[in-house]
Amino acid sequence: MHNFSFNTSKRIVCETGSLAQVGDLCRSAGISKAFVVSDAGIVAAGLLEQLEAALRAAQMPFEVFTDIVADPPESVVLEALAAAQASGADGIIGFGGGSSLDAAKLVALMARSGEQLSEIYGVEQVKGQRLPLVLVPTTAGTGSEVTPVAIITTGEHSKMGVVSSQLLPDIALLDANLTLGLPAHITAATGIDAMVHAIEAFTSVHRKNHYADMLACNALQLLSENIRTATHQGDNCEARQAMLLGACMAGQAFANAPVAAVHALAYPLGGRFHIPHGLSNSLVLPEVMRFNAPEAAHWYAQLAPHILGEQYQAGNDQQVTEQLIDYLIELIADLGLPSQLRELDIPENILPTLADDAMLQTRLLVNNPRPVTLDDALSIYRAAW
Repeated sequence: MHNFSFNTSKRIVCETGSLAQVGDLCRSAGISKAFVVSDAGIVAAGLLEQLEAALRAAQMPFEVFTDIVADPPESVVLEALAAAQASGADGIIGFGGGSSLDAAKLVALMARSGEQLSEIYGVEQVKGQRLPLVLVPTTAGTGSEVTPVAIITTGEHSKMGVVSSQLLPDIALLDANLTLGLPAHITAATGIDAMVHAIEAFTSVHRKNHYADMLACNALQLLSENIRTATHQGDNCEARQAMLLGACMAGQAFANAPVAAVHALAYPLGGRFHIPHGLSNSLVLPEVMRFNAPEAAHWYAQLAPHILGEQYQAGNDQQVTEQLIDYLIELIADLGLPSQLRELDIPENILPTLADDAMLQTRLLVNNPRPVTLDDALSIYRAAW
């Protein structure tokens, strides 16, 4: 046993059809006029109409901002902030994928605290308070609705994070109906992203704790049991709700036991080639696990039964780890995701640059069970290429 603290969202509502409650939930969080932060994809999918109808039915005044883009740059976040301040709203609803939820967190914070983005990058740099905040994910992947993190694009190839307990919302609302229209490839990539969150939380060498371990194991069982059905039978609401809960639990786990080298090597793929975050994680996951195995096989072996289910075969730690890696490679293929960097037209001569970029992710690499050098990062990219 060792000492730890565990933080998460104040309230989680996990119920198919629960979007109908959003107006009352906003009031319970202290909101009398809501400002909705979302994106054009949510509008095109018809999901925003559902949110607006629910808010109108509850007689909750609201205004909307739908210009959030994937990996939002600072300028877009500041546009959303200005619109929120002009609206006179006293609370924020984040509605969409991880980018919209991350932006909503920052809008809620800066609209009340008055802090500048440049002042709050890093870990626990936030000094002020935020507006009431309700987060409603429409993908089962990022876990952003229960993490104290917001990631922002700060340059052509660079991102920075704000990490603060102030970013945890008052309410996270998990409604599988909002994920029914997700395309198969997005369902698959976001599902693998959630699995990576749980795997890396369980093997994190800093702040690993029993609560996070419990959540990671349960998340992996839910995700592994349901990801194929959710991907290939997208209208299966039971599988979709299980994926949402699994992604949420994985988010709670890595919010308290941080992720490591998989994410560190995934971020440059997103930064330089705009590959979606979940797919970036998927592309490097097996090779990072192979690299980590000498130091982490005992942890991977503990996770294996939760992921493999009936396919689990007993063996020593290394044998079970190899079995687990093979299973994940097979799963990624079954889901129809690309498995090698070259399939996404990433040139081999860029791999040293990606390795340089990955080594800048010290916030993540410090959590890895095996230290990663520049040569190690390059070798992992080459194996994944």
